[in-house]
Amino acid sequence: MEDKLLYRDITYKIRAALFQVYNTLGFGHKEIVYQKALAHEFSKQKLQFTKEKRLNVYYDNIIVGHYIPDFVIEDKVILELKSLNFLAKDLEKQLIYYLKGTHYKLGLLVNFGTSRLTIRRKIWDYHP
Repeated sequence: MEDKLLYRDITYKIRAALFQVYNTLGFGHKEIVYQKALAHEFSKQKLQFTKEKRLNVYYDNIIVGHYIPDFVIEDKVILELKSLNFLAKDLEKQLIYYLKGTHYKLGLLVNFGTSRLTIRRKIWDYHP
C-alpha cells in the first residue's frame, strides 16, 4: 500500500526535533527560546532549514505582500511556532491562507504553551 502522507520523512524528523525540545525545555518559554533550540535540533537531524525566510504572497499570480514564518524546512514545509495558553482555530486558518498565498503545500502549527505539545498539520494542495 502506498504511503500518502505528504513529506513523510521530513515531518518525521521535524516531529522528533519538536518532541526532543519540548521534553527537554517543557512548556511556557518564549517562542524565541524554542526557535533557537529547534534550529539546533534540526541541524542534528540534518534537516535543511531557513529561519524567518521572507516568502512572497501571491494573488492572481502577482506578488501582493510577504509572509515570514518561523521556519521553512527543506524548502517544503512551513513551521509556525506559538507559546500560548490556548491555540485558537483562527491560527490554523491563518496557516492555510499562508500556504495558499505562498504556494507551499504543507504547514505545521506548533504550540509549546501548554502542558501538552500541540502540533496541527495543514495541507493546501489546490489544482485549478
